[in-house]
Amino acid sequence: MPKRLTLLIASGALLSGCLTMSGNYEIQAYDQDGKQLDPNIVWYAEGRHVYTVRNAPCMSHPDATLITIDLETGEQHPSESPHRCR
Repeated sequence: MPKRLTLLIASGALLSGCLTMSGNYEIQAYDQDGKQLDPNIVWYAEGRHVYTVRNAPCMSHPDATLITIDLETGEQHPSESPHRCR
């Protein structure tokens, strides 16, 4: 593996340690009327990847509201939900 790639991977691993999101999440998208968008599509994210995963529904539905549900507790993540796409 090239040294640059190894350094890039190591740097990413070190920087990701600063983020506090952990656990497994389901992300649900709703329109302005509270109707669930894309009910046949399920978005799952692990830990800090929740930020990346929620980009998909926001790109498809720029005015959506996203709910991030902690799969362990079944409750919304208090600091990440609801999230308004813009």
